[in-house]
This record gives sequence, C-alpha cells and structure tokens, in this order.
Amino acid sequence: MAKTKAKKVTPLMQQYNGIKTKYPDAMLLFRVGDFYETFGEDAIKASEVLGIVLTKRGNGSESETALAGFPHHSLNTYLPKLVKAGYRVAICDQLEDPKMTKTIVKRGVTELVTPGVSLNDEVLQSKTNNFLAAVHFDKKQLGVSFLDVSTGEFLVAQGNESYIDKLLQNFSPSEVLVQKQYKQRFLEQFTNRFHTFYLEDWVFQKDYGYENLTSHFKVKNLKGFGVEDITHGIVAAGAVLYYLSETQHNKIEHIQRVNRIAEDNYIWMDRFTVRNLELYGGNSVNSVSLLDVIDKTISPMGGRLLKRWLALPLKNLEEIKERHELVKFLIDSDTFFETVSYQLKQISDIERLVSKVATGKVSPREVVLLKNSLKAILPIKEAAEKTENTAVKSLGNQLHNCNDLIEKINITVFEDAPVNINKGNAIANGVSEELDELRNIANSGKDYLDNMLARETERTGIPSLKIAFNNVFGYYIEVRNTHKDKVPSEWIRKQTLVNAERYITEELKEYETKILGAEEKIQALEVALFGQLIEYIINFVQPIQENAQIIAKIDCLLSFSKLAIDNNYVRPTVDETTDIEIKNGRHPVIEKQLQIGEEYIANDVVLNRNQQQIIMITGPNMSGKSAILRQTALIVLLAQMGSYVPAQQARIGIVDKIFTRVGASDNISMGESTFMVEMNETASILNNISDRSLVLLDEIGRGTSTYDGISIAWSIAEYLHEHPSKAKTLFATHYHELNEMTTTFKRIKNFNVSVKELKDSIIFLRKLVSGGSNHSFGIHVAKLAGMPNQVIHRANKILKQLEESHSHKEVEETLKDVQHQEMQMSFFQLDDPLLEDIREEILTTNIDTLTPIEALMKLNEIKRMLTKK
Repeated sequence: MAKTKAKKVTPLMQQYNGIKTKYPDAMLLFRVGDFYETFGEDAIKASEVLGIVLTKRGNGSESETALAGFPHHSLNTYLPKLVKAGYRVAICDQLEDPKMTKTIVKRGVTELVTPGVSLNDEVLQSKTNNFLAAVHFDKKQLGVSFLDVSTGEFLVAQGNESYIDKLLQNFSPSEVLVQKQYKQRFLEQFTNRFHTFYLEDWVFQKDYGYENLTSHFKVKNLKGFGVEDITHGIVAAGAVLYYLSETQHNKIEHIQRVNRIAEDNYIWMDRFTVRNLELYGGNSVNSVSLLDVIDKTISPMGGRLLKRWLALPLKNLEEIKERHELVKFLIDSDTFFETVSYQLKQISDIERLVSKVATGKVSPREVVLLKNSLKAILPIKEAAEKTENTAVKSLGNQLHNCNDLIEKINITVFEDAPVNINKGNAIANGVSEELDELRNIANSGKDYLDNMLARETERTGIPSLKIAFNNVFGYYIEVRNTHKDKVPSEWIRKQTLVNAERYITEELKEYETKILGAEEKIQALEVALFGQLIEYIINFVQPIQENAQIIAKIDCLLSFSKLAIDNNYVRPTVDETTDIEIKNGRHPVIEKQLQIGEEYIANDVVLNRNQQQIIMITGPNMSGKSAILRQTALIVLLAQMGSYVPAQQARIGIVDKIFTRVGASDNISMGESTFMVEMNETASILNNISDRSLVLLDEIGRGTSTYDGISIAWSIAEYLHEHPSKAKTLFATHYHELNEMTTTFKRIKNFNVSVKELKDSIIFLRKLVSGGSNHSFGIHVAKLAGMPNQVIHRANKILKQLEESHSHKEVEETLKDVQHQEMQMSFFQLDDPLLEDIREEILTTNIDTLTPIEALMKLNEIKRMLTKK
C-alpha cells in the first residue's frame, strides 16, 4: 500500500501552527517583518471584519493557505474592530532582532486581548466601564464578579438567578466567563445577550478561588474586604483572576481591593424595569434615555460613577440626605461651583492612566497628563477645605495632594513628551549626567566636526580638506592628491582614489565611537529611566485611585446641581414613611423632547398604603397614561440617587423595589408570545412585592381576548389590594370595567387622563383628573394616525351597532337579576346559589398548597361574597 505523501510545511508555518495550537479559540495576529499576518480561517474572518484584502500564501503549492494582513503600526486601528466584533485576539510578536539570528526568528504571544480584557483606548469608551464578568452556578444560588481591568474596579455578589440577571443587565459586561458544564443553563437563563467564553470546570472551585484572591491581595483572609461570606461570588472572582493570567495580564497591581455589591443597600429593579424605564437606552433606535438627559458630568470617572448610581439607587436615608445636602451646597455656592467646574475640565481619566502605569502600558505623554491632572485636583482640595460645610470639607480632606509625585514627574519628563518612549526626547535634562552628555554629543555633532575641520585645515595648511562618512570604514578625512605631501605622519591612510587619498585619525575614531553609540545609548537610557519613574509612580496607585473616586463623586454631584439649575428641579423630601406625594411632576426625558414653546403638562400623584394604594388610570392611547407611570418611577429613582427631581414639590417615602410592566415587549425570537412575556413579568412582580414597593402596570391583559384580559387585570388588581404588603400601584388600563373595582375595594381610586371632545376630533389635555373614563377614543386616535376616511366611517357605524346591542343585553340581564333578587328576598334557602358558589370555592381550594397570604385573600374573597348578599 502506497504511503500518503506528507504535506510540505515551511518552517514559518510550522512555528505558526505550534503557537496557534495553544490559542485555538483566539484569532492569532502573527508578526512577520513589518506586518501582522493572519492565516486560514482567521484570515477569512479578519478580511470580513477589517475590510482588508484576502490573498493566498504559497499559491498553487501543497501548503497553500488563506492570508490577510496589515502593517504593524496600524495595530491600534485594526485591533479594536476585531475585539468589538467579539473576537479574542492573540498578539504574537517577534521576541528577538531578526538581524541577530541566522535561523527563524523566535516568536511568542505577548498579549491576549478579549472583549472583556482590554487596555486599548480605541476599544474603551471613556464614560463606560469595560467589565469582564464571571458567573458561578450552584444548586440554590449563583455567584457573579465584575472586573474592569482598565480601572481596577473589582466587584462580587451572589443571589438568585433574577438578581444575577439584574446585575448583568445593569453592569452590561463586554464578556462573561461561564463554567463549561453550565453552558446550556446560562443560555436558558440569560439568553445570548453577551459575548461568552467557557472555562474548564476545575477553575470554578471554592478553594481555588479563595487562594487566587488571597494570593493576589497578599492577605491571609478576605474579611478585610467584607466578602468572606460571599462564597459563590469568591468562586466567580477567582475565575476572573485566572482568566487574566491566561490572557498574559500579569501586571495587575492596580487591582487593590474587591468590593461586595450589597443587595440590601439599593433599590431592587429587575431587568424588565431597567429596560421599560429606558434608563440607559431607549427601546427604539432614536429614543433618548434617562442617562442621556441627566449626565452632565465632565470627567470620564464621573460619567462611569453616574451609571453606577443609576444602576444602584440608595435605600439608606442618611446617605440620600447627604447627597441632597451636597447638591444644595453646590447650587448655593457660585464660587465653589465655578472652581470645581473649571478644574474638572483639566483632569484626564486618572483612574485609567494609573491602571496603564501598573500594567506597563503608559506612555510618556500620558504620565504628563497624570501629573497635570493631579495638579488640577489641588485647587478643588483647597477650596473644599476652606468651606464651612462639613461634608464638603470632609471630601477635601480625603483628597491626596500627591505633591512628591507631581514634583518627581515634573523634573523627570519633558512637558511635551512624545507618545512613544522609543521616539526619544522624553526624559528631561538634568535627570542623568550621562544622558545629558550623550545628547550633547548627538546634538552638537556637526559643530564638533566643523571645528575639527577648521583646526586641521589651519594646522596642515591644506585648504581643501573634507570630513565625510561611509558604511565601510566610518568617518574619514579626504585630501586631494595635490596636497598629500602635507598630510601629518600620524594620519592613517585607508583608501586611495584617482584624485585623492582618504585618511582616519585617532581623534576621529574616538569621536565616531561616541557619535554612533550615542543615539542607541540615549534610547536605552531613556527607556531605563522611564521604567524607574513608572516603578516610583506604582507606589502611588492607591492614593491616585482614591482621588479618582472622590473626584468622580464630586463630578456626579456637580452634574446633579447643573441638572437642577438648568431644568428647574426641586429638592425632594425623602423620609421613612411609605407615602409618595408628587405635586406637578414631569417626565425628565419627555419634557426635553418637546418643541420650542410647547409646555409639558405636569401632574400630581399621591400614593399611600391607607387610602389611595392603587390608582386605576383610564384614558385613550396617546393621552399620556404611560408617561405618568414612568415619570413617577423616574422621580423616585432620581430622588433616591441623590438628585433633585422634576416637580414643583415631592415627598418620597423610601422605596425598596420598583416593578414595571410597561408596554409590549415581545420575545418572539425565543418562541414566547407577547402575552406570555407579559404574564412572566407580571408573575415576577406579584411574587416579589413588599410594603415599600412601587408597582407600575400598563395595559395588563391586552395580549389575550377581551374577557380573558379583563378577568386577569381585575384579578391582579384585587391581589395587589388584598396582599398584606399593600404595595403602591399605578395601573393604566383600557378596560373601563375595572373602574367598578373602586366600589368594592376601598383603596383603589379611579383617575383618567382627560381629553377635550370637539365635533370630529379630540384634544389630549394630558391632565390626570379624578374619576374613571368610559370611552377609549380608539377611532379618534386611528383618525389622527391618518387612517383612510372610509375605514373611520365604517368603524363608527360598527361601534354604534355594538354599543346598542350591548346596551339591550345589559337591560335584559339587569331585569333578570331584579326578578331573581325579588324571588330570593323573602327567605334564605340552603340551596341558595351564593352558598353554592361559596361551597364550590371552598371545595376546589387545595389547602395543602395554600400559602398564608393566599389563605387570607381567599377568606377575604368569601367575606365579600357574603357582604354582597
């Protein structure tokens, strides 16, 4: 049997294949000379994402393979595109000078860049964290950790699947690490919203995670960080640190602590609520989010912190009041306000700059930016310390002046230092005598040669001397043949030409050694001195990070004060009650989208657990029901973030959970109907309400038939009313039949968004008034939408017929009810239909599965049936 001829592989491709085998899940950028090349499948993907030419290596030969590449100096242009497309990219560099070897150049992966692990400015967004997350699954609880390697922020938490889902939604990680065996479970629970990477099961072990963290932080236990008891979170955090080492990110001194996300400290919002309230992004392409409107921050650190505050609104009354006090101080103190505003504009992203220092990725120019930023903090510190306000003074005291570091950078690096240390002229004069001397030689070379030429011309009397250089024997003196008899005896002849002789001298050779080595030595010396400076700066990582956090906080509070001044927001009263009283509240986003001259119609909302627990809001489409629901939630959120609010007056009793079921949000792609999604979200609300919850329900039940919808909506409203928590609820509905509930349920009140009827049209007044509406105005809305007249005309005729028909049936039913009641009034029989209904209700109730709350509600229901009798 003939042997199969082995495929011929070149030494270069052998080397490539060996390295690629170690990184099968990454796109390998393979440095060949001045280019980064990709081969095979990588080349096909790279050409598609980057729009570069796809060609072939070894065209027509046995080793033919796809090839696509780009110049090495364009790495910062192309790398971000690959990472943003979700690829993990292994950068393989030449580890030795090709001139120094006669065999194939040694190569190796120097960095593995992934969507969640990047320090590249082009990949990162200034006001957005770039989180790498890990999720650890256990039987009852899940652990999660978030790390932004570009800022050093490291967070852990644990809880049920709903809590982890909410955190993933809020922190929006660029990449999520998951245990291989739980791949399917992750997709089922969290869908495919994230770039995921699956790690071996052994990485997700408690002991391994604990050891990873204690080893990194150089501590015996994690009690000092307050995360000792978050077992599942520790496992997830350990997986994150493992992934950093696997991606060649070993210089991570800037990750100095790990913080817990304490679930009990913040308002609970599930991901449906975050999406429905459009906190970070709208549900349509051009929509404006709450963050777009409230973000007046100046610094990148402030922008990132504001997102965190929006994701985690406070429940602690003292912390909320402190933020409100600080906002008030900034509004009232013009001079301090102006000082802080001006200085913040001079501050670069020091949080990311110091991370670059720790990871060895910082440039000389960035070090200068760091120094200037630290200098810009000093006037803020000084102004804060001079104020009489205790909280502001405290912030000033917490800021570090870093004077020693500022001075060190100032005397070490030129103010106009280059982007790349290898370009030279970064280290200042006076830092190193050797460097100054070498620079003097390099810079004064021409003058030195001119002086030597003049001196030798005068000494020898040869008028046509010339000093030049070639690659064969370096610097030389050229003498024309007519004057060669005047050449001094100590000159050494090196070359004879037709008309001249070339000589070298001892002085020229000494100078040549100096001048040729100077540039190379300058570069090596500058790199070494810059490295020493970086080692010095690393000692200041903690104070710089603390400064960044305080500056971020000041920036957020300044943003709140600007927001209040520009948009006429007021300071809310936040207290321990469970009441919500908003006078002339406005929707912060919608009011900014109005046409010039158009005024937002403000509305009052009063909710409490004693008299007005559930507000049933009726009114036509487009009248503003949804806006009233959303603005109530957003005012509560802003208040508990520490911001002023868009209202004339507001009193907010601390809210611990906000639930929304607003608008249709299909999950058709996952095989779920609108109605199924609606019921899932509503079930989640009903199973998690508390006595401090705020519930917003919009058009519940409209995804099914009318009578089904009315029944479900009625039942849900009844459940909320009878539930011991008495959760405050805004319930917008098309079902006017629900207005009847107020006669039976004392804490349900009817309101409607008023409209003004003209002859053939309506005007939306957008004002919430007491009382229910019995008309949906659907045909009027259709007309406003531009529906053809014949459709409108026909709809009106059909409506009239249906209303008349419905009316006749109602009369008949009412007559029958009256007759039946007259027959029953004289005696109360055992076979009374009411008793039969009660008997049926009790017999069909499964007592074994009934919760205490459901039992109380069932008893209430039977009591109401008897009361009606």
